[in-house]
Amino acid sequence: MYIAMNRFKINPGFEQGFEEIWASRNSSLDNVPGYHSFKLLKETGQKEAESAFTLYSTLTIWESEQRFRDWTKSENFRQAHANAGAAKGTYREPPQLELFDVVLNEPLES
Repeated sequence: MYIAMNRFKINPGFEQGFEEIWASRNSSLDNVPGYHSFKLLKETGQKEAESAFTLYSTLTIWESEQRFRDWTKSENFRQAHANAGAAKGTYREPPQLELFDVVLNEPLES
């Protein structure tokens, strides 16, 4: 398995708009070979008023690094990112891509 994460630092007051972009997008990932799942994560544990930004991360799980890389070169990738723009002032800095090989995968206990 392979994981691709993007970390986003969102300026205060822009969180709802950022979340709406992700909720309304048409990623078509379910049709992509090797794709397993997507999550949009929001940091907890600190009060937004105490921070200069709110940290978000997207997490996608893939069958393999090659399947992820194939997707990044596809028309599906271009279409999924075509309307990904956010209002001016949303981002504190550009997103940071992080890529991981899964080295241990313990199943969930029932």
